[in-house]
Amino acid sequence: MSALTCTHRDHTIHASVMEHPGLPTPWAGGCQITDPNGNTSKRQTLPVDYAFMDDLNKAQHASIAHGKWLVDQKLDHGRNWH
Repeated sequence: MSALTCTHRDHTIHASVMEHPGLPTPWAGGCQITDPNGNTSKRQTLPVDYAFMDDLNKAQHASIAHGKWLVDQKLDHGRNWH
């Protein structure tokens, strides 16, 4: 399985999706973000209401979208994810 990665505002966002076999929604979305200085965040999970999905592709895309949102929050509002 290849992981989805993208660059957004000079930050690299890597989808970090975990599988939980046996659940009807086995894919737990999350991401790791690397800033332009090479610092990588811990795994950032999606909000609980949206964290688990039934499809790997959906979970990866949601994870990337969440990472972009986190980068925007950091750059536009001074929030930090570390």
